Amino acid sequence: MTIISRKFCAGLLLALACTSAAFAASAALKPEEAFKQAYPQVKVDSFEPADINGIYQVVTGQNVLYYVPEKDYVILGEIFTKDGKSITAERKGRLAAKLVESLPLEKAVKIGDGKKVVIEFTDPDCPYCRKASEFLAKKTDVTRYVYFAPMAHPAAISKIQYILSSENKAKAYGEMMLGMEIPKAAPAVSNEVKSLAQEHMELAKKMGVQGTPTFFISGQQVVGADLAKIDQLLK
Repeated sequence: MTIISRKFCAGLLLALACTSAAFAASAALKPEEAFKQAYPQVKVDSFEPADINGIYQVVTGQNVLYYVPEKDYVILGEIFTKDGKSITAERKGRLAAKLVESLPLEKAVKIGDGKKVVIEFTDPDCPYCRKASEFLAKKTDVTRYVYFAPMAHPAAISKIQYILSSENKAKAYGEMMLGMEIPKAAPAVSNEVKSLAQEHMELAKKMGVQGTPTFFISGQQVVGADLAKIDQLLK
């Protein structure tokens, strides 16, 4: 089941509560108009037929939901093919890939100077992030732009702030990803660095990142330490 924000859920549930009253969709309305009448609090970025007859795919921010006009039902979750491929996840990946172009790369930790670009959302205390980092460190033709999103390990913020405070951020990143401790002589963390670390988290949210590591390579999203897929996209 796709994870969405509490704020989004609250807004959607309120919209659901209103459906049976003043906002019941008329059968004479087109599906998109019916949806907007039934769920006026949901911002519609795109509305199009899904792969299943009678169901429509609604994109709202980085969330994808499905609408059944006949019943005014909204379905939250993922649609899978018989091969186990998530059509919903692919759609969300394409949405996020478009946002990559708007990322402020100057605020990321830059590692390498190769022609192939990898956008990375990671966590120094995440074992899968470390595994992926070790793999990418061996690639000499890659430039990595690293953002931090310690969702499962909030205590990692001290390591993130150390990295962002360091003069040689790439070196500090490598040390933390190897599990090293923060040096006792580490510089004090400024308010500017704290704000930057928070901005990384906000960027992750904007990109729809829900877990680490998450990568964006050649217009595609890779969730988790899927080294085979990462390697394929870099070839």
